[in-house]
Amino acid sequence: MRYLIATFACALLVSCGSKESSDNQSAVDSVAVAKDSASGKKFEMYEMSEMAMLMEQMYVDNNRLKERIKNGDTIGAFPNHFMKIHSAVMTDPKENDDFFKEKAAAFIKAQELIYKDPKNAQKHFNDGVDACVQCHEVKCAGPITRIKKLYIK
Repeated sequence: MRYLIATFACALLVSCGSKESSDNQSAVDSVAVAKDSASGKKFEMYEMSEMAMLMEQMYVDNNRLKERIKNGDTIGAFPNHFMKIHSAVMTDPKENDDFFKEKAAAFIKAQELIYKDPKNAQKHFNDGVDACVQCHEVKCAGPITRIKKLYIK
């Protein structure tokens, strides 16, 4: 599991990339810099923001939910930690704009409908995936291929 999260974090860092500038303190805050005492070389280790960690957890949760829906299993209860999407700290706080808030609300609405209307769970699930893809098309395209794998066909 840790390997999966570390791999995703690296992919997210590479795919989204931060625009380096002297006034972009949030990009600096998201990277830990260390120095190898033996070689004297510096290396950087990406630290996921609260939002990135939440999105990673939502991906894992939705992957499990996808399997339950496909197998006709009991869906369970809405995961309340999804509501943190409205308050989680982003790597770049400027990204938490009206567009993001609109897509986050669409995602939450679709997710809640899965649990309120389980007969149409597949449609609601795919609507939630749509909201993620639409947001990432504008905000951070890197994870789109991975997100699209969530669709239930």
